Amino acid sequence: MIPFLTQTLKELLSRDIPISEYTFILPGKRAGSYLVHELGNLTGAPVFSPKILSIEDFAQEVAGLKSVDNITALFEFYSAYVTCTPKEEVENFDTFSSWAQTLLYDFNEIDRYLIDPDPFFGYLANIQEMSHWYLQEERTPLMENYLSFWNKLPVYYQQLKKQLQEKDMAYQGMVYRRASEKIDEYIQNNTSLHIFAGFNALNNAEQEIFQQMLRAGAAEVFWDIDEVFLKDEQHDVSLFMRQYLKNWPFYRDKEFRTVSLDFSKKKEIEIIGIPKNIGQAKFVGEILAKLPPEEVRNTAVVLGDESLLLPVLNSLPPNIVEVNVTMGFSLKNAPVAFLFEDLLKMHSTGKDDWYYKDLLSISNHPLLLRITGGASGLLSEEIRKQNLVYVSSDFILNLAPEKSRKIHELCFTSWGEKPGEAITRIRQLIYEIKQGLDPGKDKLTLEFLYQFHILINKLNNLLLEYTHITSLKTLFSIYKDLVSGQSVDFRGKPFTGLQVMGMLESRVLDFKNVILLSVNEGVLPAGKSSNSFIPYDLKCAYNLPTYKEKDAVYAYHFYHLMQRAENLRLLYNTETDGLNAGEKSRFLLQLEIEPLVNHRISAYTVAPEVPAIQNDLKIVKKNKDIMNRIRELAQRGFSPSALTTYIRNPLDFYKQYILNIREREEVEETVAFNTLGTVVHDTLEEFYMAWENRELTVDKLEAAIKATPQEIEKQFREHYSSGPLNRGKNLLIFEVAKRYVINFLKSEIKTLKEGNSIKIMQVENKLNSGFSIAALDFPVNLKGTVDRVDEFNGKLRIIDYKTGKVDQNKVEIVDWEDISSDYDKYSKPFQILMYACLLDAQNPITESVEAGIISFKNLQNGFLKFSKKDKNGRGAVKDQDITRETLSAFKEQLEKLILEICDPNIPFTEKEIKQKSW
Repeated sequence: MIPFLTQTLKELLSRDIPISEYTFILPGKRAGSYLVHELGNLTGAPVFSPKILSIEDFAQEVAGLKSVDNITALFEFYSAYVTCTPKEEVENFDTFSSWAQTLLYDFNEIDRYLIDPDPFFGYLANIQEMSHWYLQEERTPLMENYLSFWNKLPVYYQQLKKQLQEKDMAYQGMVYRRASEKIDEYIQNNTSLHIFAGFNALNNAEQEIFQQMLRAGAAEVFWDIDEVFLKDEQHDVSLFMRQYLKNWPFYRDKEFRTVSLDFSKKKEIEIIGIPKNIGQAKFVGEILAKLPPEEVRNTAVVLGDESLLLPVLNSLPPNIVEVNVTMGFSLKNAPVAFLFEDLLKMHSTGKDDWYYKDLLSISNHPLLLRITGGASGLLSEEIRKQNLVYVSSDFILNLAPEKSRKIHELCFTSWGEKPGEAITRIRQLIYEIKQGLDPGKDKLTLEFLYQFHILINKLNNLLLEYTHITSLKTLFSIYKDLVSGQSVDFRGKPFTGLQVMGMLESRVLDFKNVILLSVNEGVLPAGKSSNSFIPYDLKCAYNLPTYKEKDAVYAYHFYHLMQRAENLRLLYNTETDGLNAGEKSRFLLQLEIEPLVNHRISAYTVAPEVPAIQNDLKIVKKNKDIMNRIRELAQRGFSPSALTTYIRNPLDFYKQYILNIREREEVEETVAFNTLGTVVHDTLEEFYMAWENRELTVDKLEAAIKATPQEIEKQFREHYSSGPLNRGKNLLIFEVAKRYVINFLKSEIKTLKEGNSIKIMQVENKLNSGFSIAALDFPVNLKGTVDRVDEFNGKLRIIDYKTGKVDQNKVEIVDWEDISSDYDKYSKPFQILMYACLLDAQNPITESVEAGIISFKNLQNGFLKFSKKDKNGRGAVKDQDITRETLSAFKEQLEKLILEICDPNIPFTEKEIKQKSW
């Protein structure tokens, strides 16, 4: 394999002209470094290097204009827009930038393709008018504004160009148009022979430059195209070359150089389907691990999707000692980037109190935790502890230790709507972080920090030069644009070791072994998406590039990688669902359908080996310490919730009650269901506590209904801290709580009006009693809190409130043996029977009583009584009263359960919890 650049240099070196007298123009700067390297290999002796330029640098040199970046062009465009727009119609910069970026792209295309702007914009305005409003007899103000925008495009275009020219600046399209206009002057003033090498898709301005220089004998063009593609008139790879051969007068009697014969040579091509992008990265590591050392330097890993850079680098095997990464690491992916982005995002809201999630993302950032010695983490704990949804600056500063107070002030005191203040704060923060880092251990972080220092300075220069950044929201938007275009270059030896690059970096370069990732539709080629105001038909009429031409560019890059390569592995994602997924690329299908004789193509899919994961249920044996802990629990008292937790899953009981491990409390932004239940319970307790040992009356209940809103709010404040209750879901939950209580009180009134009597005996009574078990040598107690005990028409009732929905069948049992084993069916009967046992221990039950549940979501069914059903009588209800017989049967099962918990030979064995299907 002889690379294209080597072929070109060999031919030029064979001439009598010294190589230093040539000027090389290449598609990109990376190809220039390879050209110099190859020149050194071919000459073997010191020579003066020729002048080497990228096509963009060459265009700037010819035009005499300085190309500006997109952000500067956007700011200049806004100045031009303000100049030619009536003051009362001027949009703010945020609104302007939402459409101006697209318009700048279109201006760029118009200039690069040398389109006469006046008739073009006229056609565009007419098309918009006919497409949208031609059926309307009268134009509304909306129509007038819409059409006015399209009619003003030529005004915006001319004003922007005028403004940039006065400063000797230009956007890329302007540079190319001016270069095409001044190329004759450049030719007259330069005697060097220019070598254009490795080009494919040229815009009209570039074509004009090439043809003028060819016509004047000031240049030669070395094309890199294979005979296979050039002869195939249907192949997209040669789409542009065929046009140049046909349309350029120069090629009517001149040779079209250089046509290679490499693509049809012997090649090993593997088309490999792999699930997921990360799977591709891991498989690259497996491929590279098998390469001998001498092959590594002739190997390129080309990323169709450049976001795979880090996964690929992290998957490199140990035998890859040297790696050269041609693309930069995007600064927006640096850890410190998230800190600055979160700060700007939080302060751009314009609020005085900070939203807790914004605060947590900043205070828990590893870099901030480090330089504050963990002090910023105290804020997180306090927010969770006090359940704060919105937090003031004063609260934060009062928590901050003196040593980290300055950091807290920079981050968490208001920046106001002052972009300049924001820049100053971030600069100071960068300095404080720098001071807290170790130059020896934190080289990478310091490098990222330095790049952000440069970026903030650039942002500050924009702020000083232009007056458009008037809010933090605008500053944040510009910051995101700047950081997305900034990258940190990797350091490496460009001509040794493994080469890792993107598709554009592979232009003009050739490798023996190529591994290409993400060969999927939507990546290679990119698809039909177009960020442009220009309709497809108008683009076709003016020969502007459409998705057809863009697909041809991707086709050229793809097949150029294959042109001189001998071993190719083309990887694609087989998963067609989720993000970054698409079907197999058409390029792969084309290879399979139209194989060449010398191409050995194999296609297969690779799936990662997924070992069978044995989900063994965990078992914890009881040792001496665990038994001591169980004795302590037994002495303090087993509660219904503790025992039902054991029934549901013994391992949960072990974690919660033996190890005392609880779920970490998080900020309750929206009122949780358990908080709602607590509020309803405590509201009813507040009302009914005043009526203990008294008969309920309609008057009392009606007074309670009037007091409900105030009492509900009071309870929410006690249990929900300072969380907002007047908006969003919380407002709905607040209203639900009121409705629950009021509806319940109304149901009580209805019951009384029907002639029933209710006497409140106990409310939220905390009970504790012994439970004698002869088989145990230590005391056992039971405890629990009964929501309500009353007399209904003289009969004692034990009532448990539930804010969730409970049906009658959930308080019924058939077999006593199941009550201590089936949590889903019998947890509620277990709970109310345990309350009955506690009350019996306090005052022995001599007469039958009722026990049950009042469900606030099922109030229409009233009091849901515990029932024992006869299993031999097809489910017929046998008994709804709690009798001595009932208590005796339950206590027998309760004793078995406690004995199991206290048995040192029975371990805590995890139960497999069945997931509910929704």
